[in-house]
Amino acid sequence: MVSAVAMSRADSIPLGDELVARARAMIPTLRERSQACVAGRDVPAESIAEMQAAGFFRILQPQRWGGYEMHPNVFYDVQKALAEGCMSTGWMYGVVGCHPYEIALFHEEAQAEVWGEDTSTLVSSSYQPVGKVTPVEGGFRLSGRWGFSTGSVHCKWVVLGALVPPSEPGGAPDMRAFLLPRADYTIDTDSWHVFGLQGTGSHDVIVDDVFVPEHRTHRSVDGFLCTNPGQATNPGPLYTLPWAQVFMRSVSTAAFGGARAAINAAREIAENRVSTNTGKASKNDPFLLAAVARAHAEVTEMEMTLRMTFEDLMGYAERGEPIPMEKRTLYAYNSASVVRRMADLVDDMVKLLGGRAIYNHSPIIQPWLDLHAGRAHVANDPANRTLDVVGAMNGQAPTFNFL
Repeated sequence: MVSAVAMSRADSIPLGDELVARARAMIPTLRERSQACVAGRDVPAESIAEMQAAGFFRILQPQRWGGYEMHPNVFYDVQKALAEGCMSTGWMYGVVGCHPYEIALFHEEAQAEVWGEDTSTLVSSSYQPVGKVTPVEGGFRLSGRWGFSTGSVHCKWVVLGALVPPSEPGGAPDMRAFLLPRADYTIDTDSWHVFGLQGTGSHDVIVDDVFVPEHRTHRSVDGFLCTNPGQATNPGPLYTLPWAQVFMRSVSTAAFGGARAAINAAREIAENRVSTNTGKASKNDPFLLAAVARAHAEVTEMEMTLRMTFEDLMGYAERGEPIPMEKRTLYAYNSASVVRRMADLVDDMVKLLGGRAIYNHSPIIQPWLDLHAGRAHVANDPANRTLDVVGAMNGQAPTFNFL
């Protein structure tokens, strides 16, 4: 029998379509704020507050901690809409908004520390394995400097990657994510100076020899094998997915919003542009029209492919079946490929828009720069996934990263 408390909680959860509609309604506002977002090198606090009020950060959070525990495609559809208004905002939302999923995989004690007093608490990250780890009784001592901690100033906790040294000579190191409260690290807010995605606030995080208890670590191998300690208290099918599949999509999906913004900008420029040199109207240029049509068609095709990915993954999860490694490697490769493909499609449009499109105030320039910046993320490099795909086809074991 369903308890009254559970029924009340379920009744308060909005429909996925409603959340996506809320995100789409924010597009004009985010577009108006995009220049301030870029200039300030961070997402404005009012945008964070509005996303919190809309419930966006709860989509992947367990219901037992005040979340919605929804299908990942709802999360990604919200991210695409936000990124269409401002790709920096959509990128930040994707990274910070997917962390409730990983926190749900940590030990119950860690979940309670993050959400026990405030279920709206946000968490940032940097998974670069650059920290120095020293095992001690009950946990570890951690030091280091991590770059690319997106949205860090808006968060009260951070998840940082590091390698635990092997316990025996010749053994393999243990890749883990370490969860730290805001009091245990500092943020260098003058470290994020980049040509695109400037507004993501992906600042450096500095840790100086702090203690991290064992329960506030998450082993990479557990995320890969789907044997996470948090599944004991969050047993829903959602939390049996490979963590890397969820995270990879969080850093490729914003590109769809950026590409849509670029396509719309190209159409806007073409509608009114007449070359002062040739007298030709861009709206009648068959090469430009073909580039716009190709971009629209291929972005739509990629969207459908990645949507089907999570329909398939959730199908396995709901049936309680393991996901074949061939599919995991293919889906990782697909996600890694889309940002570069979309950047190339926008390149083709920019080349045909003439001199007016090169001004900084041109509506196509910021999404164009953002897409090229997004290509630099390690998860968006298909070359890193190629060997996994070929290996899976040949029956070889894959690497643990991003599968």
